[in-house]
Amino acid sequence: MSNRHVVFGSGPVGRAVIAELLSRSQAVVLASRGARPSWLEARVEHVRADATDAATTRVACRGASHVYNCTNAAQYHRWPEQFPPLQRGVLEGARANGAVLVVVENLYVYGPHGGVPMTEDLPLHGKGLRSTTRVEMTNELAAVNDLRIVRVRASDLIGPGVTESMAGARLFDPILSGAAKVQVMADPTLPHAVTSVTDFAKTLVAAGLDARAHGQVLHAPSRSPTPGELVSLIAAEAGVKAPRLSAPSRTFASMMIPVLGVFVPELRGLTENVSMFYEPFIVDSTRAKTLLGLEATPLSETIRDAIAWYRAQPTRPSGEELAYCSLQTSF
Repeated sequence: MSNRHVVFGSGPVGRAVIAELLSRSQAVVLASRGARPSWLEARVEHVRADATDAATTRVACRGASHVYNCTNAAQYHRWPEQFPPLQRGVLEGARANGAVLVVVENLYVYGPHGGVPMTEDLPLHGKGLRSTTRVEMTNELAAVNDLRIVRVRASDLIGPGVTESMAGARLFDPILSGAAKVQVMADPTLPHAVTSVTDFAKTLVAAGLDARAHGQVLHAPSRSPTPGELVSLIAAEAGVKAPRLSAPSRTFASMMIPVLGVFVPELRGLTENVSMFYEPFIVDSTRAKTLLGLEATPLSETIRDAIAWYRAQPTRPSGEELAYCSLQTSF
């Protein structure tokens, strides 16, 4: 089989996967609906394909040895209708060409779990607009028996290119802008796992290339700082004064989210995620470490890379305008 890696999704995860593949001297193809992105290196092939349309994904995946589903639903509050078609289209593209399918997943599938470290064998108790969708999608993949599939799960992402995350723009922008206060909708004293987008990509690629990982679920190596520690680390690495951290109680957050959802569609149904931020949220990645020899990058290094990326971007909103960190995750 030819060495051809087809990546669907050009967000921060897809871009990180492409970078990891190139670092391994692999032949890479980006499949996307639009024109060739300006940031795409010349050595990466680009094909136009609609991930929801099996006819185009089959063509995009011709000759592929590996296919990576790094797609994301366009609207956070419309996952039930937008996400499953993306998965099914990419699945059919891989199936038609006998490729290994590597799938990006997150931790919504587990639901409230009492704060115990999450292993890949934890029951899938996620319920709600997004969590139920994720459970149904991972069960759909588990039922496939004619394709080699590996599913890799990560926590809230952090790193270059990551903006829509608990550890994204709503945290970095105000700190880098010198805001006096940052508000997070989380218990600032409890550990909450964050996954380097680079480590996530390394896990996805390594799992796809290692036949021992096929058919398995893996957790990407992650770090588990408290929100308070994360804010202090970002400020220290940026060389700025650490802002005061403000956080609503769990009761107040649970009451306010439905009210805010009336005006902000993306917040509708987010009460299903409150437990993630008001209980210890720790990822056990022993399986990836044992099988693939992977370790989480030191958090200070990940933060430095993220700061460099943010500072290289065009002018962004001021710290005071973005001094609120939502529960939304990046994929």
